[in-house]
Amino acid sequence: MLQSGFSSLTGGGILAVLVTVLVTWLFYAVTLHLAATFFIGDVPSQLAAKAATAPAVVSLILQRWGVESGVVSADLGVLVVLVLTMLADGIAISTTYRLSTRSTAPLVALHLAFAAVLGFALNNIFSFV
Repeated sequence: MLQSGFSSLTGGGILAVLVTVLVTWLFYAVTLHLAATFFIGDVPSQLAAKAATAPAVVSLILQRWGVESGVVSADLGVLVVLVLTMLADGIAISTTYRLSTRSTAPLVALHLAFAAVLGFALNNIFSFV
């Protein structure tokens, strides 16, 4: 039952969904740790692993049930997914790293920049398109 509901997300079964969530979480954790190390200084990587869960889950859920299901248009859907993922990222960073809003906002922007650059580079290397 669970497998049939998620099969269109990755084109496979529950294993494909779990691997997609794991890879997305790992990508967000690595880029967040890089951004936090650059912005804050020496921080434990476990904090990035905790905070990366929220944006990974939010982005995957919004892509599946927001954009693909037709709730919003594809053009507007990208903006909605980006804004809500950044909001979830900000909340997770603020609570995990115990930062104020003034300190959280630049770290979220830096995390977005690191994720965009690394995502662009990996896309060019592995040709995911």
